[in-house]
Amino acid sequence: MHVQTGDKSSQMDSSRYHGLSREQLIRMYRTMYLSRRMDDREIQLKRQNKIFFQISGAGHEAVLVAAGEALRPGYDWFFAYYRDRALCLSLGVTPLDMLLQAVGAKDDPASGGRQMPSHWGSTRLHILENSSAAGMQWLHGVGSAEASQYFAAFPEALAQAQAAPLGGFVEYHADEIVYVSGGEGMTSEGEFYEALNTACMQRVPVLFLVEDNRFAISVPVEVQTPGGNISKLLANFPFLHLAECDGTDPLASYAAMREAADYCRARKGPALVHAHVTRPYSHSLSDDDKLYKTREEREEEARRDPIPRFALFLVREGLLDEKELERLESQVDQEIIDATDRALAAEPPAKESVTQWVYSPDVDPASHEFTAEAKFTGEPKTMVEMIPATLADEMERDARIVVFGEDVADCSRETNLADVKGKGGVFKATVGLQRRFGGARVFDSPLAEANIVGRAMGMALRGMKPVVEIQFFDYIWPAMMQIRDELAVARWRSSGIFKAPVVIRAAIGGYLTGGGIYHSQCGEVVFAHCPGLRVVMPSSALDVCGLLRTAIRSDDPVLFLEHKHLYRQPYNRSAYPGPDFTIPFGQARVVREGTDISVITYGALVHRAELAAAELDREGLSLEILDLRTLSPYDWEAIARSVTKTNRVLVAYEDMRSWGYGAEIAARIGDELFEELDAPVRRVAAKDTFCAYQPTLEDEILPQTHDLVAAARDLAAF
Repeated sequence: MHVQTGDKSSQMDSSRYHGLSREQLIRMYRTMYLSRRMDDREIQLKRQNKIFFQISGAGHEAVLVAAGEALRPGYDWFFAYYRDRALCLSLGVTPLDMLLQAVGAKDDPASGGRQMPSHWGSTRLHILENSSAAGMQWLHGVGSAEASQYFAAFPEALAQAQAAPLGGFVEYHADEIVYVSGGEGMTSEGEFYEALNTACMQRVPVLFLVEDNRFAISVPVEVQTPGGNISKLLANFPFLHLAECDGTDPLASYAAMREAADYCRARKGPALVHAHVTRPYSHSLSDDDKLYKTREEREEEARRDPIPRFALFLVREGLLDEKELERLESQVDQEIIDATDRALAAEPPAKESVTQWVYSPDVDPASHEFTAEAKFTGEPKTMVEMIPATLADEMERDARIVVFGEDVADCSRETNLADVKGKGGVFKATVGLQRRFGGARVFDSPLAEANIVGRAMGMALRGMKPVVEIQFFDYIWPAMMQIRDELAVARWRSSGIFKAPVVIRAAIGGYLTGGGIYHSQCGEVVFAHCPGLRVVMPSSALDVCGLLRTAIRSDDPVLFLEHKHLYRQPYNRSAYPGPDFTIPFGQARVVREGTDISVITYGALVHRAELAAAELDREGLSLEILDLRTLSPYDWEAIARSVTKTNRVLVAYEDMRSWGYGAEIAARIGDELFEELDAPVRRVAAKDTFCAYQPTLEDEILPQTHDLVAAARDLAAF
């Protein structure tokens, strides 16, 4: 079929196409076709064993190019999920960029060969890197939009973020918005509703795009969503602009996306576009949709395919003729061939690069730069009193810092502050901070731990420095996916392009005489096992101050564990050491010099070890006590010096004995210091059970001073 169009530009009435010009419409089709052909090329390469994974954006192209026209690359901010190929091409990611990721090349600009294909990232285009974990990005988008609001109110924070390492891409524009997308299956994750809750309460400028292809791998939408329609469930969310569209129609999609973007730019609140798309290919090449889709379902998807439908539209409207269409498609095919040749010839990453970017190369919190002299002032403070004092000084110094979590504010209803004493956390660890710095910098979160950490990550990716609180370590587990799969790995998976230096404070531990199962557990070993995450557990007020300040000034995510039993003990108090006092990570403290047995410990067992040492002194047995203070990194050199000195070692930790943190220390001593030992390495730890509420049971379960004394006597007698 041939259609004579004449002078197409002069004849076209763009008002018929929601204001889109002929050039825009043709560009949209070109990008859609390019996206589909990129999928086809990657599928071919995977079958030839030239790449290692493939996941397609087929069927989603129309709404994504519409999003690309409605939004601004390098201006707005994007959390694009793995089907967003067409959007990323619209924004300026090239076919070569994508194919370099597919082959895992050293020069893959998104991840340096560390992530699967279709895991996008670009500082230039403001595409913030993403993971394979479904639905985690919803909260990152909200946190990023909160950063937009924050920088508007605190321009000094923006300047500090730009001056920090990797701050070159940190920007702010008064009408910028944040785009975050996912499939309809991802709306089943709790993070989706947690993100919507905060977005609507805070009225943040975030645009959610739900790309509904009716299948989450093989699970159909009616099994994911009550009634099979997510937007109908969201109709009563306040301040949420909601639109539903045919995501296979570029024009209808553009109208919906533009209206949603305008709503966000006007700072009216968040918007959500629910786009009905198709998935003509399997979920990935690891999947076969013929196993769960009927022939009729696949044929219906083929009839709704946006590529041939939009091509036919352009021809029928006289915007392109068939020869022009063929020429355009031929140019795209040649572009992909050229990019493929270059990608297949690209150099792979060096094997030696695997440990690069686990931690910051710019700020080493274990370096001597964090060694500082204390300048004491005032009366002695307990551990829990030292926390708000330290936070206050750091917040004065760094406008990027925000503090939030459950109950951390003095009073969420700020108009009531004059009439109430104020809470400041269940342990009073943040008391007075909201009064001093205001509700924009110190605020309460919903009771949702993933919400806290996920939002904090979105803020940190934009250059902020969130210090968040998980009220009890026992309840940290809803945030585990955000911590392990997102926060800890952000720098490594982006090959050093992005970072998320969030500080997470959490109250941990037992010896509470009544804490029970859900307020007394440890489990620090789980997090010490996460590369990219620093883990700190001080035992004194002085160490809390120095190590918390180091955590905030470092450039990595830090889990800062505060032992509840130690919060108000009189024996570990200290005068305030000054606003610049820091302690390097990975530097143990020799609590007590000794000659006969080394006790390697941390947390609440430090004092119990001191009591045991005092008792054994009367028997002529000298214990050396080493407080690790930081668990990742830990001070192996100090351990080795002490063990070499005493030739006997006792590792004491509060967590369960089996598979606990001390087991790794004991194993390494046996592996590397065996010749220095005069006796086997002994461990004292909690029993392999849960912590009971009844005090006599708790005493039986947790390691006590008499357990340390008995173990030390056995070692001495060996």
